Amino acid sequence: MQSSPTYPGPAPQDEFRYPLYSPEFAANPHSWYEHMRATGQSLVPVELAPGVPAMLVIRHKTAVRILNDPQHFPSDPREWQGTVPQDSPVLAMMGYLPAARYSIGLEHARYRGASAFSIDGVNVNGLMPMIENIAVTLINTFCERGRADLMGDYAFKLVLEVLNRICGCPEDIGKKVADGMTKRFDQDRALAKEGMLELKQALMELIQLKRDKPGDDATTRLVQHSSGLDDTEVWAQLMSFYGAGFELQRNLIVNTLLMMLTDPRYKDNSGRNLATMTAIDEVLFNDPPMANFCTTYPRQPTSLGDDGWVPAHQPVVISLAACNNDPEIRDAIHEGPGGAHSGNRSHLAWSIGPHACPAKPLAYHVTQYAIDEVLNALPDMEVMQPPDKLLWRPGPFTRGLVTLPVGFAPVPPMIVPA
Repeated sequence: MQSSPTYPGPAPQDEFRYPLYSPEFAANPHSWYEHMRATGQSLVPVELAPGVPAMLVIRHKTAVRILNDPQHFPSDPREWQGTVPQDSPVLAMMGYLPAARYSIGLEHARYRGASAFSIDGVNVNGLMPMIENIAVTLINTFCERGRADLMGDYAFKLVLEVLNRICGCPEDIGKKVADGMTKRFDQDRALAKEGMLELKQALMELIQLKRDKPGDDATTRLVQHSSGLDDTEVWAQLMSFYGAGFELQRNLIVNTLLMMLTDPRYKDNSGRNLATMTAIDEVLFNDPPMANFCTTYPRQPTSLGDDGWVPAHQPVVISLAACNNDPEIRDAIHEGPGGAHSGNRSHLAWSIGPHACPAKPLAYHVTQYAIDEVLNALPDMEVMQPPDKLLWRPGPFTRGLVTLPVGFAPVPPMIVPA
């Protein structure tokens, strides 16, 4: 019988770890991934925040193996998070919730079934008129002044309003959700904590409303699902829905708009739908909005063969951005003209395996419609700063701009469709 390789033991305290929270990483993460690859390792030591170590997976084949093996690589963080300072900024994204993303086995099936049922009930045919209504209303607030921030003035507000309508959130509660969400992503820790509390209170209010007055919406479907979720469990599914949906979609919309407004291949407005979908997939390959995520926590030291060992109860984070750009798979992918991944959706941006995003089709529709609406309304938009001068939000997980300032010829407000 072949003996197992010997576990080398804990990493030395002075081992270098790439600080993924640094502004330098946010400014140019792909140069960092290249440096990591030069080490010849599939997993590299990183820090997600000061004093919060993790292993980052940068090889596509290794990521696929981990994502399809929840028994050896479960996603429940509870034992790990007890070792992290409770004011650590990473807990907002990594702290345990009773939701599918943090579970395996029967518990995962229960939560996943309820979430998928809730999402699958969304009327996709009604998305285009809904988004047109929201988009035109927002565009009318800045179209006459000839300038806008496509993140703050458009994508942030549009995605939040879409989520509120899908979840059946009325205007008064929706304003509380918006205030909480805005604070949650502030760099000030106290304000972010306050925002998280406000967000939870607002969503709990929404849940009670739907128990009393059900409707045709995602929250009601969660409340009424046969799995019998309690209020905390419904809230956890909504947090996953709002958290992932909001952060992923607003960044995907803006990152795609940045490319379409600065890349000569996308300057021609003819065949807009095809161009938009091609651009979305290219961004999902090259610069996915959730760049490093799909975190797992091995219960014991685990060997990955030639890829080495991972320690127990330490986060193993998949670098979706680095794995998508792994030379081993990029060489095997047929790229379209100019390097665009035309029609190819084999990237890991939505994850794979049991925790793959159940809202993938919905997110594609929302992103495409949001982009097309603003490009059709303001076709002469130009980015007002050189792309290399734009600021990216620091943090280990997401790839998103602080702002995307654009200028255009002022136009009168449009009629808001009913």
